[in-house]
Amino acid sequence: ASFQTLIVDQGIAAMTHFFCVIVLGAVVGLSAGQDVLPVVINTWPFTNATAKAWEVLVNGGSALDAVEQGCTVCEVQQCDGTVGYGGSPNEDGETTLDAMVMDGTTMDVGSVGCLKRVKSAISVARKIMEHSSETLLVGDDATRFALAMGFKEESLTTNQSHDIWLKWKEDNCQPNFWKDVEPNAAKSCGPYHPSSVLQDTRSDVNTNVDDHHHDTIGMIVVDSKGHVVSGTTTNGASHKIPGRVGDSPIMGAGSYADSEVGGAAQTGDGDVMMRFLPTYQVVESMRAGVSPQDAAETAIRRIAKFFPGFNGGVVAVNRKGDYGAASYGFSLTYSVRNLALGKVDVFRTKPLKP
Repeated sequence: ASFQTLIVDQGIAAMTHFFCVIVLGAVVGLSAGQDVLPVVINTWPFTNATAKAWEVLVNGGSALDAVEQGCTVCEVQQCDGTVGYGGSPNEDGETTLDAMVMDGTTMDVGSVGCLKRVKSAISVARKIMEHSSETLLVGDDATRFALAMGFKEESLTTNQSHDIWLKWKEDNCQPNFWKDVEPNAAKSCGPYHPSSVLQDTRSDVNTNVDDHHHDTIGMIVVDSKGHVVSGTTTNGASHKIPGRVGDSPIMGAGSYADSEVGGAAQTGDGDVMMRFLPTYQVVESMRAGVSPQDAAETAIRRIAKFFPGFNGGVVAVNRKGDYGAASYGFSLTYSVRNLALGKVDVFRTKPLKP
């Protein structure tokens, strides 16, 4: 991979109140070392989240604190409508949340899926890690746990998300995620029941995922001592079947961290990507001495081999602070802050070719 022209994107700078530089092409992070740590890297140009995580680190907070508070910024600001409350309603018009945190030093994980009526999904995930011996809680029972931990119960629906749902209903519930059912899910709403003849030719690939319609903030933080923590939070796929849990709260899919090696986070078509555990693969490739950039590209190419129509990307960083990213089907923008950069920068990948 090679660097191409550096350009200043004044639009992003104005929108986020940070000066951002975009690098066109597949990007390889600076050759690092202790002089660039700590480092924060996250999917998409959610630079307010990156800056918050950095602020936590430089003020003495832990890598875990940084991931939680950085991702919380996106939950509160409803980044791109794909994180936090008020976005991506399911078939019933309800917004649900997925999130996880992983401590790469202890290998502890807290994860929550299909969380209902509680806004702070990333913080609930941390409470699961710290106050239970279990890893993943889902649905209404996850909400019960959150309430026991002191979180507030409130609707995640907004006027905007309700309008999105109404428009979807008016459009005969298109798109949706059903196949081989009657009535024909490609033309009508349910309720559905299994078709007697399996003949649906629709792919498992979600073609509605691209650089303008995506989900998830995935973040990895490496502190000055090399401790690695990763986290994700999202409201998932729009119009998902109620009960769906995506890739974001699944360790090794949504994100993965190992302080002996580094960490990775993914975004895109989660239902396809989670089948390959790409963030785990990236970390294990880096353990074998592969660069973050090459590890990311290898993981993405493996998915594309089986699902050439999929859209997705992954960001990676090793414990020294070297970073990279790869994408397929769209150009992935991602945000980075370290000592060498001196500010939050935004980079853009060139999509890998088949």
